[in-house]
Amino acid sequence: MQFKSHARTLAIALSLAFVAGCSSTGGTQDGTVDRSRDGAAGTGVAGTGQVSGTGMGTNGQRAGQQVDGRIPEVRTIYFDFDRDNIRSEFESVLIAHARYLRSNPNARVVLQGHTDERGTREYNMALGERRARSVERFLGVQGVSPSQLEIVSYGEERPAVRGHNDEAYAQNRRVVFAY
Repeated sequence: MQFKSHARTLAIALSLAFVAGCSSTGGTQDGTVDRSRDGAAGTGVAGTGQVSGTGMGTNGQRAGQQVDGRIPEVRTIYFDFDRDNIRSEFESVLIAHARYLRSNPNARVVLQGHTDERGTREYNMALGERRARSVERFLGVQGVSPSQLEIVSYGEERPAVRGHNDEAYAQNRRVVFAY
């Protein structure tokens, strides 16, 4: 009985790995420039999809909140090493996305889960999915329709920043909102 459960999980993980490998778009995963070259990573600059550690945008407004009903600017949230729980500093970002999705019932978003390069490929695919599912559950509690959400895990396959240090790893442990 336990073996069948593991076999099913493995089949799902392999299917996700196959889909992730076939879905390359050629650009960055969140529509931003490669921040490893221009030094703008994590600065909270409008339009980069990044947020500073304080959760504040450049205009002093809580990160991710929009006043005019547009898609929130901050489209990336970050996770701690080997964790899938949402950090409190990103709750306002998720609430802003939930508000947008509730007020635009025809809008759809792909929640793209990512990890850093540490761990096996299979483990990272599963961790990326758990992170995206964590965001999906948060949005569901906020009243977002499940039909508006899609989950994709890229694991370690699409790093936002290339590098083998804690700063690069921290930028790669994320979920990206792809509208």
